[in-house]
Amino acid sequence: MSKKTIVIVGAGKGMGNHVAKKFAQNDFRVVLMARNKENLDSYVKEFEAEEMECVGVAADAADTKSLTEAFMKVKEMYGKIDVMVYNAAILEPGFPTTLSSAELMRHYQVDVASALHSVEQVLPEQIEAKEGTILFTGGGLAMYPMAEFTCISVDKAALKALAITLNQELAEKGIFVGVVSIMGNVAPDTHYDPKLIAEDYWKLYTERKECEIIYK
Repeated sequence: MSKKTIVIVGAGKGMGNHVAKKFAQNDFRVVLMARNKENLDSYVKEFEAEEMECVGVAADAADTKSLTEAFMKVKEMYGKIDVMVYNAAILEPGFPTTLSSAELMRHYQVDVASALHSVEQVLPEQIEAKEGTILFTGGGLAMYPMAEFTCISVDKAALKALAITLNQELAEKGIFVGVVSIMGNVAPDTHYDPKLIAEDYWKLYTERKECEIIYK
């Protein structure tokens, strides 16, 4: 039986790579996507050192054309993408009155709109196969917004709504969409250790029950 493929959009030392490793430990092939090719190359070496199958594909979450090309490359290599995790976000502070509409939309593109665009890249094959999983990295700011972090507060609320509505629409097609809402700052050796949180992504994938897990 061939390996299943998971794509992580927004690879990195925080949640992205830890979620990828959790799935790789369960015999998934891992595709990491991020802007910086040097970083991707170093991540791939880390996975390969642990005898995990992994490739890096450069993609910019701010650029839908870049994402489209990256997903096309992955599908040319492996076919259907079984699991897609959208973990990209712009984590910059900013009070609402200091933001322009253009700045708000720049954040929204990366935090929300490109999440939907990434979903659109994997859906046709998943729908044809009548199975697939899409997972988002959510945040506590969706429930408890902070003025100092207006953009990510607004966008995590929108991302949560997107996950829930996608799951409502796609469940009958065999596609599960879920979101892990992380209620604190991700940091190693704390309650919010990414290794611990990654277990909930796996739980969503395997159990396919509740659309949202709130990690607190």
